[in-house]
Amino acid sequence: MHPAHFFRSFLVILLLAPALAAQEKPVATAGQPLSVVRVNATSQAYDFFRPWSKKPAFTRRGLGAVLADDKVLVVAEMVANQSYIELEKASSGEKVVADLVAVDYEANLALLAPREPKFLDNLPPLATSKQQVKTGDRIDIWQLENSGTLVATSGLITSAEVGRYAIDDYGFLLYKITAALQYRDNSFSVPLVRDGKLAGLLLRFDPRSQTIEAISLPVIQHFLKDAADLPYQGFPRVGIRFDATRDPQFRRFLQLPANGGGVYLNNVDSSTAAAAAGLQAGDVVLKVGDKTIDPDGNYDHPIFGKIAISHFITTESQVGDTLKVQYSRAGEIRETTLTAAARPPQDFTIEPYTYDRAPRFILLSGLLFQELSRQYLREWGGDWRKTAPLAFVYLDRYQNELFQPDRGRVVILSQVLAVPATIGYERVGQSVVEKVNDRPIRGIADLDVALKSPIDGFHKIEIQDDPRTLYLDAKTATDATESLRQQYGLPITSRLLEK
Repeated sequence: MHPAHFFRSFLVILLLAPALAAQEKPVATAGQPLSVVRVNATSQAYDFFRPWSKKPAFTRRGLGAVLADDKVLVVAEMVANQSYIELEKASSGEKVVADLVAVDYEANLALLAPREPKFLDNLPPLATSKQQVKTGDRIDIWQLENSGTLVATSGLITSAEVGRYAIDDYGFLLYKITAALQYRDNSFSVPLVRDGKLAGLLLRFDPRSQTIEAISLPVIQHFLKDAADLPYQGFPRVGIRFDATRDPQFRRFLQLPANGGGVYLNNVDSSTAAAAAGLQAGDVVLKVGDKTIDPDGNYDHPIFGKIAISHFITTESQVGDTLKVQYSRAGEIRETTLTAAARPPQDFTIEPYTYDRAPRFILLSGLLFQELSRQYLREWGGDWRKTAPLAFVYLDRYQNELFQPDRGRVVILSQVLAVPATIGYERVGQSVVEKVNDRPIRGIADLDVALKSPIDGFHKIEIQDDPRTLYLDAKTATDATESLRQQYGLPITSRLLEK
């Protein structure tokens, strides 16, 4: 995916006024052993409009925090769709190839390891802070000068709250920090340090308001704990969406006390831990574990104050933990137990993100079939919810309500390439494929099987939009596909498995 369409507006950190340099202080001079290394990552994303090819390669440059056990921590978007990663010592310029050990695109964290085990031996590792940072604390943002001098810009933590990370719909605890940063060319990934201990990573920066949003220490600690025991399991989800219950009349309707708490479940994903525990839409969740939920969905945290209950579920709990849930159904107080579980993107009918994996597709006689994913929708740009086909946006937004867990994938006819075999179908495209040769289609694999059984020598393709049914002579279509491959210079005309 092109950087302009990637996760964030983040580090286009603009050059600020020279007076801001007074807020910086050197941490270590050039030549001194540092607790950071430069990370240079070359990435090349797949083109979801042309799934047989990749987009141009580009390079990101950032700082990685050196940790114990010869590991380096960076933000995940730094290495997404990576084809090559190297670590570089700031003091000497010495470089080494690095491998990706663990990555979590939802939490935007990645752990790297040099291929030469002794590469990091003389660099002091950064320990994570044992004491949680909180509102009102000051924190240092580390950056490297081109000379190798490590400088720190002081910032003030103004709030700690659950907010959006790098991927839509995934929120975790983040810090909001007021600070002024100057542009440096290795600032795509930047560690945040307090009292010499790692306390966060920069997530995004707004130069106009001089506000930083940072990946919080609890999220980093959760990630590192999981990554220490591979295979990496990730952050748990329970599969609920809820509304506040502050409206007095709504509370009376729900048969709740006037001054109590609880949140109203407007949706329970049928394939998740919440559904397995018996929770239903319409229930009111009052407590999770020992955390009492207020009408807005918050609980009292001893350090961060009022904070969304999702922080307790996703970050303070681990995959496999059992959580007691107290809820009200039609005025009756009940209890159940759920097991916290992660949900990989491949488990969704329409994947919420697709990185490091190739899209599946079949090109048949100019008709391009592929599986609908949010990555495909993002090809319409940052405002894809308004510019992408509305029918596809709708399917993505309401997939939990529209599809059963065993639905498989949504296959779409995304476009029609102009060849003689597609005359008459030039304007067809952007439609969901329902059946091919009378077989229901629930993924590219289904389509591949269906195309092996034409009806009376023809492929019958049923889609949701006009003209509803397309017919292709099977033999002509096969011949046309090979001709098209040569005509357009395509490397392949299908991909059934992710690579």
